Amino acid sequence: MQAASHRRRFLPLMAALTATAWLALWVWGQSPYARYLDHGHWAEVGVAGSLCRALPGGGEALTAFLVVGGWVLMLAAMMLPTTLPLLDIFRRLTMRRTDRRVLTALVVIGYLAIWSVFGLTAHLADWGVLFVTRRSEWLIANAWVLGAAILAIAGIYQFTELKYRCLDKCRAPLGFVIEHWGGAGQKWQALLLGVRHGAFCVGCCWCLMLLMFVIGSANIGWMLALAAVMAAEKNLPAGRRLAPPIGAALLVAAVWIAVAAIA
Repeated sequence: MQAASHRRRFLPLMAALTATAWLALWVWGQSPYARYLDHGHWAEVGVAGSLCRALPGGGEALTAFLVVGGWVLMLAAMMLPTTLPLLDIFRRLTMRRTDRRVLTALVVIGYLAIWSVFGLTAHLADWGVLFVTRRSEWLIANAWVLGAAILAIAGIYQFTELKYRCLDKCRAPLGFVIEHWGGAGQKWQALLLGVRHGAFCVGCCWCLMLLMFVIGSANIGWMLALAAVMAAEKNLPAGRRLAPPIGAALLVAAVWIAVAAIA
């Protein structure tokens, strides 16, 4: 009875947090500051100017805060639902502990921390590519190359051994928790559990998340589609078999962009 009661509270809470994150992203996307969510308009390089301008009267610190805040909010909306099975298993293993909420929060913090590091790296790479692009007349005239290249990289990665290794770890949450959750130093272990799971999750999904830099991370429709794809890969019985057709579709999209641009 106690386990069922905890589950009835836990699942609605996670659903509410996820729904709140999606709603916040939608509201933000309708605001004057939506540009801090959007880093995907490669075709506007050299036309629209900087993708991440500072607020009028604001400084670089505020700009960085908004960009990082938007990324973390996007992670909460897109990635936390994909790790719900692991969180539910961890909750059941620790439900008799008085500090169970702290431990679960530490797992989530560790998970989001790894994705935040990936996001920072991706944003720095994004800004670096844009910096170089604006100094190349050829790239300005052929900005489609960047989008097509990212789609091709994402498509090829779907067929790699590393993709499947990381995906298998994400698809076995019970085994993962048993492997990484011991008896001593529980708070530290909870944090490390989240970090390790986040690392495998990044290894599984980083190429799909990079697509946000092609389609624009303020596009709620595409965000929902990508989140659904990643959740299906990790949680559906046939999810492992989805990787090849998704990879093929991404490669076809890359070729289509190239052909459309050259024709």
